[in-house]
Amino acid sequence: MKLERGIGYSWYVVFVLLLAQTFSFLDRMIMGLLVGPIRETFQITDTQYSLLAGLAFSLFYAIMGLPLARIADSKSRRNLIAAGITVWSLMTALCGMAKGFWLLFLARMGVGVGGATLGPGAYSMISDYFPKSILARALSVYMVGVTLGSGFAYMLGGAVVAYVENIPEAALPVLGTVYGWQLTFFIVGLPGVLVAILLMLTVREPARRGVKETDANSIPFREVVDYLWTRRKAYGGHIIGVSIFIMVVYALNLWGPTYLIRTFGYTRPEAGWAFGVVMIVAGTAGLLLAGTLADAWMKRGTIDAYVRTILLSIVGLLPCALVLGFATSDVVGISAIALAVFFSAFQGGLSGGTLQLMTPNRMRGQAVAVFQLFANLIGLALGPTVVAMTTDSVFGYDEAIGKSIALSAAILCPLGGFILWRSLASIRSELKAQSANDVQVQH
Repeated sequence: MKLERGIGYSWYVVFVLLLAQTFSFLDRMIMGLLVGPIRETFQITDTQYSLLAGLAFSLFYAIMGLPLARIADSKSRRNLIAAGITVWSLMTALCGMAKGFWLLFLARMGVGVGGATLGPGAYSMISDYFPKSILARALSVYMVGVTLGSGFAYMLGGAVVAYVENIPEAALPVLGTVYGWQLTFFIVGLPGVLVAILLMLTVREPARRGVKETDANSIPFREVVDYLWTRRKAYGGHIIGVSIFIMVVYALNLWGPTYLIRTFGYTRPEAGWAFGVVMIVAGTAGLLLAGTLADAWMKRGTIDAYVRTILLSIVGLLPCALVLGFATSDVVGISAIALAVFFSAFQGGLSGGTLQLMTPNRMRGQAVAVFQLFANLIGLALGPTVVAMTTDSVFGYDEAIGKSIALSAAILCPLGGFILWRSLASIRSELKAQSANDVQVQH
């Protein structure tokens, strides 16, 4: 199949989707730098704050993620993503209007529309724009938006916090008086609407690979569930194993700046800048290396190369996270964080990419949505909360945040890695079967 408008245009589409992913994580991760002022304003604990940052965002997946993914499998993925960008950008700005814990909780639920529309649609589009020989690199470049968005969230957030922390309250037209930290949500949220406009004006919906003209436009979710359930050893092992590992990844991303603040006395702007640079440099390097490594393995005939690379990610991150519990200098602490972020990024584009390669085209969006449902309810909702509860209830003092991350990683990394490793043979079987089916359809 000839790629629409050539490979150059395909990479342009990845760039636009990368921008969307950047703003998605910018809006999602900005909470990681606002722990102090929001806790002080609403008089809440670390555990309650983790519910705002994690569970509130993840709840949207449980309610609307799968129906939206079905649209991605049958309708215009471009239009779906553009609508999602617009909604999550406006809901981020709405966070700046929240006057209490529950209003902010509801607004954060709205921000969750970002991942619910972007992930299934973007993975599916990229898989239709690129051949398998370079698909891992394309998906990893798209996922660079995660490291850029998270990094910019902390760097920009640090700069904004430095500006607004001396502004106890600000008077805005129409909105009235807001706290200084609430301005951050307006500044990072509203520009995302421009990305939605760019997507609609310049990106075209690609033809679907591996789909016959006689195939149904939409596959009922029940049929998708039946398909995944009959192959539960492969899909369940992959989804659950990666989701447990992602608990550590999200906990590290959310609590990383707070670790620098509480352990080494960094100011919020200093912590935001330091952790932002780490996310952009180490995270991007990890993503690009993982994509290159997986593609090289695939060319040598290692059909489960994506999963093997994820297992390397788990093995590499564990010792780095353990160091955080014992570091006595900021040089050691930041070095450990940088290596942990580097290895944690390996799984970024490859987790969903594995599902693209082992699932029929018309089911791919819904399969990714199922993965994101678990990855967010387990990884994002529980990961930061487990660390927060460990800090609050096990150690009992705020400065133990590094020990909490280390203890959580010591339990969760081996568990997630073991589940994923046990499913490797079944995943390999599904990858071979789907690869043979794709070849048959093309001929």
